[in-house]
Amino acid sequence: MRVDSMYEYAMKSRTGSRPYNEDKIWMHDRGTDQLFALADGLGGMGNGGMAASIAVKSVIGRFRWDREEHFLPRAMETAQSAVNYGKKCHPEASGMSSTLALLQLGRGRAQWAHVGDSRIYMFRRRRVLHRTEDHSIPQMLVNMGEITPDQIRHHPDRNRLLRTLGWEWTDQGYTLSEPVQLMRGDAFLLCSDGFWEEIQERDMIRTLDRSKDAAGWLEEMKELVERNGRHTDMDNYSAICVRVR
Repeated sequence: MRVDSMYEYAMKSRTGSRPYNEDKIWMHDRGTDQLFALADGLGGMGNGGMAASIAVKSVIGRFRWDREEHFLPRAMETAQSAVNYGKKCHPEASGMSSTLALLQLGRGRAQWAHVGDSRIYMFRRRRVLHRTEDHSIPQMLVNMGEITPDQIRHHPDRNRLLRTLGWEWTDQGYTLSEPVQLMRGDAFLLCSDGFWEEIQERDMIRTLDRSKDAAGWLEEMKELVERNGRHTDMDNYSAICVRVR
């Protein structure tokens, strides 16, 4: 766990029962603001991990020097270009792609962007204030009123994504939030589908409410994820927890 005067955070990434961990997580603090990044690679045989690594490293690399306003759209486009370039350089991994979830904190505000089904939750006063919508077939069915949000977790098409890094975008491929003013006690969770599929939102809130810090919150959720995923073909799972002090 890391702490500064405004927030604390904790991060974990685990393989589950898979032979490769194709999730990647990273954080960079440049003083005035911070960027958290989580990617879940697709493509198998470790190629998805390559895509996720390219995406996260390209974004963090740009964040180190790009101090212009409205960074997140440029970050998403940078990651898309980097993954596509990686596919050209590695023909054996031409089918690789990746989700990406980014959270930027600074000057008392938060903003996030995502593509794919890696999620960002924002919690305030014991409820989910915001949750990103997956770019997936099941989320589309939720938006059409055919299934409930909870039914996404066990839907047979839950892994069918509509947008990722590495797939051609005919328009803006990512979703960008409006900036949100932060309040003391706000909390964020960035997580891959291997994490959120195994834990309900009510348990995210319950563990947040009783935990003393970000590390404790993440550890309690990890235990639930592992318990619920026991005796299954458990996917890679990763999460970043951030709490505003």
